[in-house]
Amino acid sequence: MSLDPNWLMTPPNHFDHVYLELARSTLRVRGVLACAGITIFSMTTALAWFLIHVIFFDGNFYLFGPGLAGLATAIVGICLGIYYLRMDLEMPRSEPIRFNRLRRKVYVYRFHHNGLRPFSRSAWGVRPEVYSWDDLHAEACSAYGPLGTGGLIENITLTVLKPGTREVLDRFIFAHDIDHGEEYWAMAQLFMQQGPQALPTFFHSPRDWNNEDARFNLARRFAPKVQWPADMDLESRTAP
Repeated sequence: MSLDPNWLMTPPNHFDHVYLELARSTLRVRGVLACAGITIFSMTTALAWFLIHVIFFDGNFYLFGPGLAGLATAIVGICLGIYYLRMDLEMPRSEPIRFNRLRRKVYVYRFHHNGLRPFSRSAWGVRPEVYSWDDLHAEACSAYGPLGTGGLIENITLTVLKPGTREVLDRFIFAHDIDHGEEYWAMAQLFMQQGPQALPTFFHSPRDWNNEDARFNLARRFAPKVQWPADMDLESRTAP
């Protein structure tokens, strides 16, 4: 497919004769989950304290059954609020992906999280990963959710297959929009197959996600900066 450089909302972060880096993020919008997390955490914490006070301090033990159910609901709400807050505040400002055409490797700056373990340290955090370009495939995914736009959610995911088979080893978000994802995947294919000379001249200049102005978005402002491990950073930017 042809690339329209004027259509792309975000140009590549960088490209040269060795590697191409594209911006990527698990979250479409920053700040929404933080606001929701603060609201849910505050309301459920207040509910939990109220129930504990009414049942145990005021001695209304006849409310123990309903109160226990309400307290369990409040605890679930507290965990959900913590999960939302951590997602928005601990996720890095970007999760870039690098395509090294000389090594035929793809380096992904991935943030891992676990909704069932909102207080865990080991289950959360950035763990960059390396994949073989030949094992990577793009998939268009559609799902329906409770949205005002009709509920259709479409995105492009990258699937890692076991070499020589159709067994899926891993899958992660590449783009939150079908058209945008197709353009980016076409860009990666052109770069990996033909080199940087096959890419168009982009109308917009590259964006520095680490140093962008985030004064009006506290979630992005306090989000950790992208910092590749030194050995992987060097490997992903150089020839074999």
